[in-house]
Amino acid sequence: MSEHVLVIFPHPDDEAFSCTGTVLSYTQRGIPVTYICLTLGEMGRNMGNPNFANRETLPSIRKKELEKSCHILGIQNLQLWGLRDKTIEFEIDLDKRMYEAIVKIKPSLIITFYPGYSVHPDHDTCGKAVFDAVNMLEPNERPEVYGVAFAKNSQQELGEPDVVLDVSRYEGDKRAVLEAHASQAEGMLAKVTKQKDPEIIKRMTIEYFWKMKSS
Repeated sequence: MSEHVLVIFPHPDDEAFSCTGTVLSYTQRGIPVTYICLTLGEMGRNMGNPNFANRETLPSIRKKELEKSCHILGIQNLQLWGLRDKTIEFEIDLDKRMYEAIVKIKPSLIITFYPGYSVHPDHDTCGKAVFDAVNMLEPNERPEVYGVAFAKNSQQELGEPDVVLDVSRYEGDKRAVLEAHASQAEGMLAKVTKQKDPEIIKRMTIEYFWKMKSS
């Protein structure tokens, strides 16, 4: 199987902290990366003060931010599925749609959220649909799957991460990706700049994942 990385997240900016360095480690070696983003994050909380957006205009802003992020990351294939933010859990046959996408793209690695350990219902639903879709494949056709988990009980219940990557060489790029998502990342950037959150500072230079255990 030729190398091809498939990133699947529900919201623009989900890639920013979770896998920026990892993605760059592939694209800078000429390995293709496809990014499937399920929504345009129209229910994002940050509208600015004074407001710079409303529910009607926020999706177009976040789409441009995601495109800028993909440019920094070297991602040339961005797929926008147009699902509605905060309603992913109500999508019917999402796992089958994921399966069809995976069969078509034939990735060697998928990066997504680890279901049950990624805090947001959209995150968990996205990850579960990916895991279920991969399990529909024949065992010898299944790509490796890296799950992003950041719930407080992740290590307690899942054990130590299976993959720990030093991405300190990409720290500047990671900040640039965060800055690309300007509408939503202001608070995160402030925490990075002021170094007030040890976990956030850690995630600027280290990315870690739990591998999917096939059923």
